Amino acid sequence: MRNSHTTVLSRRRFIAIAAAATLLLGAAAARARRFEWQGSALGAEAKIVLYHPDKAAAEAAINACLDEISRLEDQFSLYRPASALNRLNAAGRLDKPSHDMRRLLQLCRQYGDLSRGAFDPSVQPLWRLYAEHFASQPHDRAGPDPDAIGVVQRHIDYRRIAIGAEDIRLDPGMALTLNGIAQGYITDRVADLLRARGWSDVLLNLGEIRALPGRTWSVALPGDGPALDLTNAAVATSAGAGSPFAGPGGPHHLLHPVTGRSAGRYASVSVLARTATAADALSTALYLSAPERAAELLARGGGRQAWLRDPDGGLRHLVARTG
Repeated sequence: MRNSHTTVLSRRRFIAIAAAATLLLGAAAARARRFEWQGSALGAEAKIVLYHPDKAAAEAAINACLDEISRLEDQFSLYRPASALNRLNAAGRLDKPSHDMRRLLQLCRQYGDLSRGAFDPSVQPLWRLYAEHFASQPHDRAGPDPDAIGVVQRHIDYRRIAIGAEDIRLDPGMALTLNGIAQGYITDRVADLLRARGWSDVLLNLGEIRALPGRTWSVALPGDGPALDLTNAAVATSAGAGSPFAGPGGPHHLLHPVTGRSAGRYASVSVLARTATAADALSTALYLSAPERAAELLARGGGRQAWLRDPDGGLRHLVARTG
């Protein structure tokens, strides 16, 4: 018997989730009730679901999660004008950066290296170019002029992000987006908070999905992909169709830093990993990388499995080799 519910996500996330019945041990677990919060995080729909016998404890836990989400959005969000990220982009320098900001940018560098530059948080100027182009020419499916793209690409290179204990610096003309990894990072930080307080039987969907140890959750991948039984793991999906600039089939937000164009090799890429950070970053990196590098990138990046769907509907399943 399944107690089912479905989550519809905006932007690039398309994953349906259902709670699967599992054996819970002890009288308190048998009396566990379902508590749920729904809202948004980093511009995407978000949900926290947890099981516990005590309403006050559940509400306190959810409020602690919301405080942590808000704290980290103040660091990473492009939607909050005064966020640390927006201040860095505006000034080209961020003094006294937080541990979270330094750590996340170091992870960006790691996945940039692993993907040979396909994953690059400094593509924000390219995204701005596309957004401005389609705001003024919404029916032009071709996208920005190649010369304009070439000018912007001079400012794209994650290796030129200077990450120091006292400050973070960008070269003139550079700007960052953390949308390919920050949702996963926030999900993991919230998971760490709950686990430190002794929680299990929790599902976090903060743009990426992570299940804590305990209850099993059935996660349906996009299209006719398989349903995963998720516990103590995370899953993320990247799909260009989730955020097009010019309608279905047109240029979308998953822009390749080298070509300057939207990647079109896949319809979607889903990744199962131990952490939401790895699943988030790898789904983006795999979407933008050559197929022959997919298996190596998955294994080296901390992924367990990946599902790469072609535009014609073909599905390639990868399992990371260990040892």
